[in-house]
Amino acid sequence: MASNKALVIRPIKDEDLPILWELMFKDKSPEWKKWDAPYYEHRALAWEDYLETWKNRVNQDDRWVIEVGSKVIGTVSYYWEHKPSNWLEMGIGIYDHHYWSGGCGTKALSLWIDHLFDTLPLVRVGFATWSGNHRMIRVGEKLGMQLEGRLRKCRYYNGTYYDSIRMGLLREEWEEVKERIFGTLFSNNDGELM
Repeated sequence: MASNKALVIRPIKDEDLPILWELMFKDKSPEWKKWDAPYYEHRALAWEDYLETWKNRVNQDDRWVIEVGSKVIGTVSYYWEHKPSNWLEMGIGIYDHHYWSGGCGTKALSLWIDHLFDTLPLVRVGFATWSGNHRMIRVGEKLGMQLEGRLRKCRYYNGTYYDSIRMGLLREEWEEVKERIFGTLFSNNDGELM
């Protein structure tokens, strides 16, 4: 269960790289991968290979760390589906299972959505997940996101077909709900951007 300490999202620093490697790529079959697109192969990476790939992630705008009480627990990210039309998709990964189901994902994603709308000329943010990831769908619903698409039985995992789910939120919808969401999620001033 998540800590009561403040949740922060911030750019990745050099000193975060060993922690992120350990959380994301040290193990061949990390627990988090069972929920984060498990139908895509995950491979462990040697530290040197990881560092070569991730050293350019430091201080970038498209992926930040999630910290609770100065402990890195995951990342938020975005990628351009189609940059000329400002079509951006975002993602979140809470890699430390001790912080699942305690509101950290909802808090981190709300901060990330607000940051993206504040810093980029977007009219919409969204994400894709699969119907087996009930927590991610619930996070989207709590943040006022709409189900925008369901591709039926196109994700195959452990002998079962699942739907691909797309959820999205328009800027004007966020403006209508963000005060209520921030008031509910951060009533103790326990979340911020750094």
